[in-house]
Amino acid sequence: MATHPRDQFERVVDAPDERIEVARAALWIAAEEYPDLDVNSYLQRFDRLAAAARERMPADEIGARVERLNRFLFAEQGFSGNRADYYDPRNSYLNDVLDRKKGIPITLSLVYIEVARRLGLQASGVGFPGHFLTRVAAVPDLIIDPFSGSILDERQCQERLRSMAGPDAVLQPKVHLCSASPRQILARLLSNLKQVFFARRDFERALSCCERSLIVEPDSPHELRDRGLVFEQLQYFAAAMSDLERFLELAPTDPSAPAVAQRLETVRSRIGRPH
Repeated sequence: MATHPRDQFERVVDAPDERIEVARAALWIAAEEYPDLDVNSYLQRFDRLAAAARERMPADEIGARVERLNRFLFAEQGFSGNRADYYDPRNSYLNDVLDRKKGIPITLSLVYIEVARRLGLQASGVGFPGHFLTRVAAVPDLIIDPFSGSILDERQCQERLRSMAGPDAVLQPKVHLCSASPRQILARLLSNLKQVFFARRDFERALSCCERSLIVEPDSPHELRDRGLVFEQLQYFAAAMSDLERFLELAPTDPSAPAVAQRLETVRSRIGRPH
């Protein structure tokens, strides 16, 4: 049986999308940073949170149950966004989020989804641009922001989109508010972590994120590009050249393609390969 966190992560992800256990996979991501992490123990934390929430849960209509769950998680338990240090990598590790009750939108959404599911509330992630959200299937017009502990309507989502993308941006609910698949959630979680490590110039950890992203989305052009750029920083020039060449084959019209082509020329010159 696989014991290394990377092997365990790959085993969890090697399933049809609807059968991927996202929280378990997220904890195996954290286990590369915390080798002694007990994944099952942290999954049981969700069971205990749900049991405590169930005692306070009304039996009436779904909206009241959602509001009660929000109050339990955000007011009583104190889960909230880490505004003081948003780019702390611990915000992306689900064990740390459960321990510290601080996180970023996507990890706090995972906490919400896992507890809600155990209460019979089918919650899903919403891949809103720049800020992950969640919703409960029975009340799809009600959007929950676990980072701020608030409930949003479409008008507020429209305002958020314009503040990020410009005054001419128009909210398209079927695009901006659609449910994220398990693979999309894991890819976004790893992308966030990769950006944190890249900004810190911690290229070994950034590479680890790239490699796991390619387990989630094999042959993803952008992940191949990013891994190639990380390989270049680590001076693994042959590997960098291979990834950058593959990116340009898969995505020749991507906006980043001209810059990548320039980086590829530099990499080739470092290993003296004719072209």
